[in-house]
Amino acid sequence: MQDVIPIAQQQYEYPVWLVFLDPGLNMTRYDNQIKILYEDNHLLGVYKPPGMLIQGDKTGDLSLLDWAKEWIKNRYKKPGNVFLGLVHRLDRPVAGVALFARTSKAAGRLSAQIRDRTMEKIYWAVVHGTPDPLEGRSELHLARIRNKSIVTGPNDPFGKLAVLHYQVLESRVPFSLMEVTLVTGRHHQIRCQLAALGNPVLGDVKYGSLQPLPSGTIALLSKRIVCRHPTKGLDVVIESPLPENWPWPFP
Repeated sequence: MQDVIPIAQQQYEYPVWLVFLDPGLNMTRYDNQIKILYEDNHLLGVYKPPGMLIQGDKTGDLSLLDWAKEWIKNRYKKPGNVFLGLVHRLDRPVAGVALFARTSKAAGRLSAQIRDRTMEKIYWAVVHGTPDPLEGRSELHLARIRNKSIVTGPNDPFGKLAVLHYQVLESRVPFSLMEVTLVTGRHHQIRCQLAALGNPVLGDVKYGSLQPLPSGTIALLSKRIVCRHPTKGLDVVIESPLPENWPWPFP
């Protein structure tokens, strides 16, 4: 792509031992795991550790959205509430790049990119077996039932079209490393579609993996996001580091 903001000029290694204004944010579990990957006046790209919520839920556990708001509040000494728009979602056991909007203008323009399918969201997954063919496109209709998605028919009123592209990067029996590019963004889409191919994500017992990973994590990583900057007209590339204990190459 042309007119790309180089990642190397936007890397940060801010410590995560900051003293938070909100004593309710318990950082102990995620010390030294969260990383700021990209920051400017409109965008914030953050590495989400596996097992951390992207947004608060009924568990009351710390979410990355809450953490990021508090990080901005402390870094820029902002009084009151901090605006931060959640642009997309990541499942709790998934690690990798999470993109937030720091302004309402950015939130609206990034949402339009997702709606128009011009934002690239690329994932890596370690899966059981090796897909055949090694590269392809998967189109299925998925329906959500509580906290799980199932493959359904095109005439199912609850089914939504789910599309992704995939390619095998490397294979070492009995597992493979895949790269997946999302076209649509359905609930548990990658997890459900790879399982439907016969290649569930390693550790994803909900979708057929027989080999759980520690702490209920799964071998799925939000590896890279490419978006158009909301005001500069440039492409921004934000890439995730590999998580600790990432299971590839598999021993």
